[in-house]
Amino acid sequence: MKILVIEDEQAILDNIVYALESEHYLVETADTYYSAIQKIQTYVYDCILLDISLQYEQTGLDILKELKQLNKAEGVIIVSARNSLDDKLIGLNLGADDYLPKPFHIAELLARVKSVIRRRKFTGNSYIHAGNLQIDTEQRQILVDGQPFTTNRKEFEVLLYLVTNKNRLVNKSALAEYVWGDHIDGADNFDFIYSQIKNLRKKLKEARAAIDIQSIYGVGYKLFAE
Repeated sequence: MKILVIEDEQAILDNIVYALESEHYLVETADTYYSAIQKIQTYVYDCILLDISLQYEQTGLDILKELKQLNKAEGVIIVSARNSLDDKLIGLNLGADDYLPKPFHIAELLARVKSVIRRRKFTGNSYIHAGNLQIDTEQRQILVDGQPFTTNRKEFEVLLYLVTNKNRLVNKSALAEYVWGDHIDGADNFDFIYSQIKNLRKKLKEARAAIDIQSIYGVGYKLFAE
């Protein structure tokens, strides 16, 4: 899961990033309106944590307006010291999913992130299925025919992304950005993805998983489930 944190207070940003990474999220950051807009226009995220009290003229509410204009589907949680009803109503009316005033407990923030992702990505369920494979997205556990299926962290993220997009063509660059981060779009090649896919195919075959990961030459991959 990939999250963008838009926050200009470095200490708060560091704490949020540490907490999210401890939960195995892939975290990208932005500390200004312009850097945030550049990332939002270029990349896709599962959730955005947005401080509406950014410095300079543009605020987080302006970022929300841009998200709405771009018709982006990311879940948004406003995180702000401005705990006013007006700001909350404006943010929610502009499309934010939740509003968390500062100061907050990290445990509450993590719970709200999981809730937004669950609603947005998995229709309110923390489990997703493909054939005889089940993924618990919150506990990061995989079962095949009810038996534990072991992967490393990158294999898990690759499989989760492919299962979430089953029967759809997944572009290599989109998969790379989702699993390895936005900076990976400058890579000379995507051989590292092939290595993960190769290992996954072997493990899935050994576990008799009823899914098939097909290569679409020069483009990417497509996962099919029986």
